[in-house]
Amino acid sequence: MGRVLVVVPTYNEADNLTGIVDRVRRCTPTVDVLVADDNSPDGTGALADDLARADDRVHVLHRQGKDGLGAAYLAGFAWARRHGYDAVVEMDADGSHAPEDLPALLDAARDADVVIGSRWRHGARVLNWPWRRLLLSRGGNLYARWALRMPVSDATGGYRVYRLRALDRVDLASVSSRGYAFQVELSRLLHRAGARMVEVPITFAERERGASKMSPWIVLEALWRITAWGLQDRRWTRRRAVPGRWP
Repeated sequence: MGRVLVVVPTYNEADNLTGIVDRVRRCTPTVDVLVADDNSPDGTGALADDLARADDRVHVLHRQGKDGLGAAYLAGFAWARRHGYDAVVEMDADGSHAPEDLPALLDAARDADVVIGSRWRHGARVLNWPWRRLLLSRGGNLYARWALRMPVSDATGGYRVYRLRALDRVDLASVSSRGYAFQVELSRLLHRAGARMVEVPITFAERERGASKMSPWIVLEALWRITAWGLQDRRWTRRRAVPGRWP
């Protein structure tokens, strides 16, 4: 696998950060952790600095303000590239992504470009979600799979491993989504670029501490973007099918 960096975006996650970093370091002691903090007013950034001083495998990227999940991950990917990493992991700070599942994801990445920790593959578990949230996530992912013709059961899932060589195949500067649609957009670009994508079932648990960042706007952004991308992909496919024409 080479050098692996776990990117953990944070905004007001002081209650959760120490626990999640400690679990990552115990479960995968050879990986590094980058906390990408969006200038959290609750002191998450200062706490991350304390963790970095105590452990030379923990690093901190201080960002100017809250600019969305996608922007935080793109900044983390760029940091990983500058510092010579071979793979990056996306992981939420709220404990919903179990670090105990990370060894299985990294093992799958030995033969793949992208590994998605899936909530909707056989063997996965989703804990403490109300039925409305389950229905929304499951239905949204089925719609994304149909609209984008992409063989991924959890396109919105945010627990992932990317090979840097795979990310180099796509134009990350063109990624415009800032909320959870970022995961779908990047999946679509990598799928179209021919990246080998696999899914590994995970245990996903609703956060126990702190406030969720989910909002109706995030859901609406994902819905209209998936619809637009699906229409665009269908036009692109039709144009390719006409002899002598190229999109």
